[in-house]
Amino acid sequence: MVSPPTLLLVFAAFGAALFLHRALRRRQLRLPPGSYGLPFIGETLQLISAYKSDNPEPFMDERVRRYGSIFTTHVFGEPTVFSADPELNRFILQNEGKLLDCSYPGSISNLLGKHSLLLMKGALHKRMHSLTMSFANSSIIKDHLLHHIDRLICLNLDTWSDRVTLMDQAKKITFELTVKQLMSFDPDEWTESLRKEYVLVIEGFFTLPLPLFSTTYRRAIQARTKVAEALTLVVRQRREEYNEGKEKKSDMLRALLASGDHFSDEQIVDFLLALLVAGYETTSTIMTLAVKFLTETPLALAQIKWSTSQKPITNPTTLSMSMTTTTPPCGVLPLEPPFPYLILYTQCLHPNRN
Repeated sequence: MVSPPTLLLVFAAFGAALFLHRALRRRQLRLPPGSYGLPFIGETLQLISAYKSDNPEPFMDERVRRYGSIFTTHVFGEPTVFSADPELNRFILQNEGKLLDCSYPGSISNLLGKHSLLLMKGALHKRMHSLTMSFANSSIIKDHLLHHIDRLICLNLDTWSDRVTLMDQAKKITFELTVKQLMSFDPDEWTESLRKEYVLVIEGFFTLPLPLFSTTYRRAIQARTKVAEALTLVVRQRREEYNEGKEKKSDMLRALLASGDHFSDEQIVDFLLALLVAGYETTSTIMTLAVKFLTETPLALAQIKWSTSQKPITNPTTLSMSMTTTTPPCGVLPLEPPFPYLILYTQCLHPNRN
């Protein structure tokens, strides 16, 4: 049996070796100054705590004051460089896929799946991106999307009680609309069950990627399995209908089956799951901010009401005009206070070697 002093000595030696390895690696890679925090955990807990607070900016502000606008840390199991430098951020965004490759922490890629659109590169990514954008053209918006948005919002409004949390409702509507566009499912018990599991997957993005130590991440892995199983059943059924010539739906799943690329069930499931992720947080946040700012600014709200009354969105002859009017964005976006800097979160990236 190992004595406590011996065990303590082993841990001390391991910690010292890990510290030296980190210092040597940082010197070899010439990384910006910063701190890796605790072994394995890094500064993940501090970042998560800031993310869940009402004011997450001090996490960045403190490190910018200490190390400068570009610093190194260790979050979600990965050495990570944070940039609060607008010029560097612009350079990286402009050269993504050229000089630099986009990547995601293991905690996210494990939950998305190896065939996720967010992890694709090269010709396959361009092909899948093209398929996705085909659903954003004006004819599809005119024929399907706006009608579904209007119907889903009305359905949800009818279920609201005297008091609701707008952000939660916006997320629910966003999820239901995405499921409709991807697989032609209307809201029911199945979609609600899928959404509850999906929320658990999302929570796993912002936690320690250690199933043994993180209950949240372990639940996310389990929920991801359930979501994949549910989507796989849908894909298999729709594939059978397509092969038999019975497939009549017009949605993303139909486009994937008919693309001629011979995607496997696993590839389609990972792709659908990634598209569910893509707009869930961003779209619902924009919806919530729009309501918040318009409520606080009656003049902007009155201008939008006047604009839509002049070109009603339900009139087919003016639908395309209503979609291109700049009044709603101008009524909302300028009210958002400007950020002190643009934050780009990315893994330590290396130039393409091809």
